[in-house]
Amino acid sequence: MDNWTTSHDRVTSHNRVLAQRHAEGWMFLIEAARDIRTTGAIAPSSRALARALTDPVRTRPGRPLNILEAGAGTGAVTRTLIPRLSPGSRLDIAEANPRFADRLHRLAHTHPHLADHGRHVRIHTRRVEDLDTDRRYDVIVSGLPFANFSPGQVATIMDRYLELLHPGGTLTYFAYLGTRRARALLASRAQARRHQAVEEVLADYRRRYATGCRTVWANLPPARVWQLTRPAPVVCSPAPAEAGARR
Repeated sequence: MDNWTTSHDRVTSHNRVLAQRHAEGWMFLIEAARDIRTTGAIAPSSRALARALTDPVRTRPGRPLNILEAGAGTGAVTRTLIPRLSPGSRLDIAEANPRFADRLHRLAHTHPHLADHGRHVRIHTRRVEDLDTDRRYDVIVSGLPFANFSPGQVATIMDRYLELLHPGGTLTYFAYLGTRRARALLASRAQARRHQAVEEVLADYRRRYATGCRTVWANLPPARVWQLTRPAPVVCSPAPAEAGARR
C-alpha cells in the first residue's frame, strides 16, 4: 500500500467520523425538540465525557464483564465502550426512545469490534426501571437526564441501579455544570423546587456510595462524572478457639 492510499484512507475515515457526528448532532436536536424532558441534552456526549463514564471498564481489563448502559442516546458513549469489552463480555443497553434504539441496533450490527462472538450486545427498547432481567452487572453506565425527572423517579432509578449491580460493582453517571444557576433563573418556582429535591436525592446516594468524582471540561456543557460502588457484604471471620477448655 503506497503513502497516497494510506493518506486517502485516513482522510476518508476522518470525514466519515465527522459526518457521523454531524448527523448525531442533528438527531439530538430533533429529539430534544420532540421531548427535551426525556432526551435531556441538545448534543451527544463528547469523547472525553465518554471516556470518563466508561473508565471502570478500562480498569478491569482481561476478564469478562457484564455491563449495562442506560440512556445511550445515539451511541456516543457506546462507541467508546465497545472497544473496551474483553472477550466473553456482555453489554446490555436500555434505551426507551425507539428512534435512538434503532440507531443503536445498527451500531451493534456494524461495529468492527463485534464481528466475532466473544462480545455480546443486546438493545432493550425500554426504561431501565422496566428492564426484566435476573442478570447482575459489574459496571453500569448511566446517561439518563436526572435533572428532568421527579425526585421519586430518580430514587426509583438509583435503587434499581443498586439492585442490578454486583456487590463491589460500579455505577457512573454525570451531571452538567453551570446549569443549576440557569435553571434557577429560567424555571418556575415549582420547577426550581423539583430541581433542588432531585439534587438532594442524588446527594444522599453520593454520601452513601460515592467512591470517585471528576470534572470533564471538554464537553458542551462541562460535566461532573460520579462513581458509586455497591458495598460488598461484610464477611465475619469465625472467632478463634479458646486456648483451653474450661473445666
